[in-house]
Amino acid sequence: MSKIEDSVCSKILGRAEVGKSKYGTTMERGDLSRLEWLIHTQEEAMDMVVYLEKLISIEKQYGS
Repeated sequence: MSKIEDSVCSKILGRAEVGKSKYGTTMERGDLSRLEWLIHTQEEAMDMVVYLEKLISIEKQYGS
């Protein structure tokens, strides 16, 4: 594995700890339906698109 993969893995583990602390559970939880998981995923994807739109607007305004 390269330093890049190591960095990604470290960040994933860190996010898992934040999630456990914030929500008191892990991704192994069993209380959500498939539909609820799909909705959570969609919401996360929409957040990502908003962040991308923000960065694109900054690049257009200031250039790289």
